[in-house]
Amino acid sequence: MLNAHMDTVGAGGMASPFSPVVREGRVYGRGAYDMKASLGAIMLAARSLASGGLRGDVIVCAVADEEVASLGTAAVLQQFHADFGIVTEPTELALCLAHKGFVWLEVETAGVAAHGSRADLGVDAIAHMGPILSGVLALESRLRAGPRHGLLGTGSIHASLIEGGQEMSTYPARCLAKLERRTVPGEDGASVLREIEDLIGTEKATARVTLERPPSEVVPDHPLSSALERIADHPPLIGVAYWMDMALMNAAGIPTVAFGPSGEGAHADVEWVDVATAERCVSVYVNAATELCN
Repeated sequence: MLNAHMDTVGAGGMASPFSPVVREGRVYGRGAYDMKASLGAIMLAARSLASGGLRGDVIVCAVADEEVASLGTAAVLQQFHADFGIVTEPTELALCLAHKGFVWLEVETAGVAAHGSRADLGVDAIAHMGPILSGVLALESRLRAGPRHGLLGTGSIHASLIEGGQEMSTYPARCLAKLERRTVPGEDGASVLREIEDLIGTEKATARVTLERPPSEVVPDHPLSSALERIADHPPLIGVAYWMDMALMNAAGIPTVAFGPSGEGAHADVEWVDVATAERCVSVYVNAATELCN
């Protein structure tokens, strides 16, 4: 299974985002790097492989929604299975064996609304969020100082959004903080929720997980890793901090790694992909499918 996503992020401040320009061996434009070059590469690989000679099938997955909730890959995995997978996100021709996951959480503190003059009645939900946020900072320090994954390092946590209160002269009855916890293999939504509940302690607060995406890992000596490493002429073996559809494929029982072209500017105002490396990827995908299918 060869996987590439069709969707892109918004154009932002990019000039002429959807009119590709080729200059000095690079294609410029929104999605050139993330990841239309890879999509083109798997289509070209499939065209080459369609001439026959394979004992197995090659499935080309051109999916939507990777930049939001990965509904495309999730839908594919409800209908199709494969023995091996390659997600073709740009990796600078390195072989990506692992990536981090993430957990989104909401923490809500409860207060008592009252007139600002009634300190005898009011309970300040925003102030009661303070110790929890201090705990988030302390947890981040502990994570960074803790055990490290060989390719991914450590997990991390930060507060992304906070809201509460209604006007100056009223005690706030509610405060809501939204947290993001980046995870490594061995961590999941349940373990992260326990961490946050420990931070809450005796505060009047509740915590809940709103979205979880697992980390992903294929060991270096897996037959897929070994084959790609040999076919790609022993590239660097890496892990990345960002999430991709690779985790969904691995969770569905399809051993999956990532290998893609070189470039720069994912989600940025200047985005480009190196054409020669995209052509190199076509060759790697063809040779990998030929070996693994036979």
